[in-house]
Amino acid sequence: MSHVQLRRLDWLQVRRYLTFMTTVVSTKGQIVLPAEIRREDDIRPGQQFEIERIDCGEYRLTRKAGRRNAALVDLLLACPAKGWFKPMDRTETTDHVLARRSR
Repeated sequence: MSHVQLRRLDWLQVRRYLTFMTTVVSTKGQIVLPAEIRREDDIRPGQQFEIERIDCGEYRLTRKAGRRNAALVDLLLACPAKGWFKPMDRTETTDHVLARRSR
C-alpha cells in the first residue's frame, strides 16, 4: 500500500469512528437520527432529506437546502399586527394578470 492510500485509509477509519452511531428502522420504515447528530447539525422537525442508494446496504443521506426566504415569511406571518402581510396567491398566473389589464 502506498503512503497516500495509508493516509486515506487512516482518515476514513478516524472519520467513521468519530461519527459512527446506530439506529433502528421502525415498523413504518422510519429511521431516527440520533439526538446528538440532530443537535450538532441543527436538524429541525420537518426538514427534508434526499436519500441516495450507493450500493446494496450503503446509502447517503443529504439534507436538502430550505427555501431561501422561509424564515422571513415565518417571521412576517408571526407579526403582531395581524392581517398586514398576506402571502401571494400562487394559483393566479400571468395570464390572469394580463386578462385583467386588457379589460
